[in-house]
Formats: sequence, structure tokens, C-alpha cells
Amino acid sequence: MSRAVTLVRSAALSDVAEYAYAATVPAGARLIHPAGACPLDENGATVAVGDYAGQAAKAVENLRTALGEAGATLDDVVSTRVLVASSSQADLVTAWEVVRDAFGAHDVPSTLMGVTVLGYDDQLVEIEAVAAVFDEATASA
Repeated sequence: MSRAVTLVRSAALSDVAEYAYAATVPAGARLIHPAGACPLDENGATVAVGDYAGQAAKAVENLRTALGEAGATLDDVVSTRVLVASSSQADLVTAWEVVRDAFGAHDVPSTLMGVTVLGYDDQLVEIEAVAAVFDEATASA
């Protein structure tokens, strides 16, 4: 089945960025807006306390699960926002590298932000995403 997401690159913008600069979704695609993916285990406890990379990995795992429940994968993601509770650029980069590596060649437009605090005790990372898919009926039409 074809993907609903098309990544857009620009020769007029810096090639230093490790992501596409835009993404498009055609009419008829179903958008998926999962809640922010947090580094929580099945009991709701924050994992990898104090570990930016470990929390980013768990947040990606939970994002994969939420997307799967909605009929999507990471390859269907249109964009992300990665929130990191730190004022240190090194901590942001540590979390970002985990997220970037999880997406691989599907390098969606992303925003990386340092924030003051996140919602759960000991939480350092949260990943927001939007995805788009063609449903079976839409894809065959």
C-alpha cells in the first residue's frame, strides 16, 4: 500500500538539518493525533530516571504502540515535536539522536525543544507526533 506522507526537501535551505523541512498529506488520508508519548512502563511509572537516551527510547517504543493501535507505523508520521526537560543543549541532542535513529530514512520534519518541566514525576522526554494513513477503502478508490 502506498504511504500518505510525502517528505519535502529544499535545496534553498541548509542541508545540516537531519530531517525534511516539510511534509504533505493528500486529501482523503486519515490523520492520527496520538497523545504525547511518555517514558512510562505498563504500570504508569517513569522509566530510565535521569537518563535522557533511555527515556527517549521508551517514548519511541510507546509511540510505536499507540500508532500501531491506530493502524500506523513510524513511517506514517508527518511531523514530530520532541520535548526535553533541560536547558542543556547536550541533553536535547542526546534525546534527539535516539528519536532520529528510530525514524531512520523517514526523517520527518521535527521540532526539538527544551522545556522547564514535563507532566510525570522524573519525566525528561516526551514525543508528540502526527501521522497519516490511507484506509483500505481510501487506498483502493
